[in-house]
Amino acid sequence: MVVLRLPDAYLLAVADGLGGHNAGEVASQMAVDTLREVFEKEYTAGMNESDVAGLLKRAHELAHGRIKGAAIGERAGMGTTLTSAFVRGGRALIANTGDSRAWLIRKGSIVVRTKDHSLVQELVDKGEITEEEAKRHPMRNIVTRALGIELGVDLYDWELEPGDMLLLSTDGLHDYVDDETIADIVSRLKTPQEIAIELVAAALPVTRDNVTVVVWKG
Repeated sequence: MVVLRLPDAYLLAVADGLGGHNAGEVASQMAVDTLREVFEKEYTAGMNESDVAGLLKRAHELAHGRIKGAAIGERAGMGTTLTSAFVRGGRALIANTGDSRAWLIRKGSIVVRTKDHSLVQELVDKGEITEEEAKRHPMRNIVTRALGIELGVDLYDWELEPGDMLLLSTDGLHDYVDDETIADIVSRLKTPQEIAIELVAAALPVTRDNVTVVVWKG
């Protein structure tokens, strides 16, 4: 995960090494380290949003290349998700690869979230299964894009209002805790730290995966 204070913004991220693949924890660490490095070296206060979006995308691409280059021997086939968020003023710029997520929650409701790069999301998009069926689908952990495996980066630009919450989560949370519970916890508690602790506590009794969350409050 990344929580980085920039001169006039925040950089947030979660990464989740692919289950069943060698060295997933190495890949996820490389991803967040690369993202942090790119912004620490190249971001300047007041940079325009199109350039920031370009930095996000390039960080994902650079991490993908580094992970592929290091995927030899026992690390062959390693990969990771990466969901990154740049927050400044009244905007959040999001970059997503894989099935970790960013959410925008406003007044107790989920306004928008990133779309997973996953097999079950493709089935949902085709109308073959519902969102609820996707949570229980036996192939829900199969991703179609991941750094180190198959690159794909979706970019989002969200307008923020006072009191909005941003949540970044790995699938250990959102594959096992329903959207209504997530929205309730985010809206009921006051501080980002309280929210993060409660979300992890809600996931641990039911999840079969690791859980990482980052919470930002406007």
